[in-house]
Amino acid sequence: MKELSRKTFLTIFSILSLFLFFSLCIINTQNYRREYQSISRNLNIINERNEFKKNIPLEFDKMRIMDYEMYTVILNSNNEVENIISHSTEENIDIESISKSIIKNSDNDNIKIGNLYLSKYAYNYKVGSNIIIINTTSISKKLRTVLIETIIIFILSEIIIYMITRVITKWIIKPAEDAFIKQKDFIADASHELKTPLAVIMASSDELRKDKKNEKYIENIKYESDRMKSLISNMLDLSKVESGITKSTYKEENISKIAYKASLTLEAIAYEKGVKINTNIIDDIRLKCSKEEIEKVFSILIDNAIKHSYENTSIKVEVLKNKNITIKVINKGDPINKGDEEKIFERFYRVDKSRNRGENRYGLGLAIAKSIVENHNGNIKAYSKDKETTFEIDFKI
Repeated sequence: MKELSRKTFLTIFSILSLFLFFSLCIINTQNYRREYQSISRNLNIINERNEFKKNIPLEFDKMRIMDYEMYTVILNSNNEVENIISHSTEENIDIESISKSIIKNSDNDNIKIGNLYLSKYAYNYKVGSNIIIINTTSISKKLRTVLIETIIIFILSEIIIYMITRVITKWIIKPAEDAFIKQKDFIADASHELKTPLAVIMASSDELRKDKKNEKYIENIKYESDRMKSLISNMLDLSKVESGITKSTYKEENISKIAYKASLTLEAIAYEKGVKINTNIIDDIRLKCSKEEIEKVFSILIDNAIKHSYENTSIKVEVLKNKNITIKVINKGDPINKGDEEKIFERFYRVDKSRNRGENRYGLGLAIAKSIVENHNGNIKAYSKDKETTFEIDFKI
């Protein structure tokens, strides 16, 4: 359910954020384009009118070009500045120096506007004629102001979108969450209800065992009862884990000792399979956790490693501490198939269904382990390399 909530939140938040981002980009792009085209148009208009008057600069109406500080620079036959005519009431830049720079660096007819966010002027230069210059400082300032305003709007809008998305996410997943809770409650209730009749069946089979005539059928009853008991126990464990233990009840525990204890407890089972358990556990590593649940994780992973190990091999149990607390259970056996690394943690997923049924395994153990790890804000993964399979857990410190 947490994964569904997370994915729903990220999807809605990403869509709304992208829509906002592109909307603000379009606003800035259109604003920039409008200013760029306006400057280009004015540069051409002034130059055309001056050409029409045979290089006699035209005194434009101040109101017509009031948005820009504009100049016409008349050049003599030696391509030197002869006269500067201002078409605006203000003069805020050194036109003569700018004109000399333009003449020096341009050898062809050229209209240059540049990046309006950074440039200080734009010009239209016609060799042998004149130079039209527009001071773009005020335009750059206006465009940057709009850009800063849109960034602020974006940040504030993201905060609002975040809050709205949380509300929408809760509303969307509520039906699924309700259904999940009902399903979980049903499993827990059904499991509890089945325990009593199952206990009666098992007790009755023990009594009937005294009559050798029914021994074959009694063995079947006993076998299936054991399987059902195992399934019910796992279902109850999974239901309990998914409900989550309140984190306020977590205590700082020595997980090094928990790992040692789990390894020693399962040594007898490993010995029967012809497998050894070796440990590489740093002493006194502590984690705020539920001791009962962490014990269950070690038990599940080591038991899983025993069942999947080749005979006469060894299992390594590691508990290390660096930036994180890292737990590894490594065994030599058949590798996990490509594509199954995530699936093996799903409920009731079994790679080899026929064999697992015979071993009373229902694909719930690893699902329980994953839920416990995630309840402790950890991460669990599995991978195989060179006939070694590793289950690795990382807990943030």
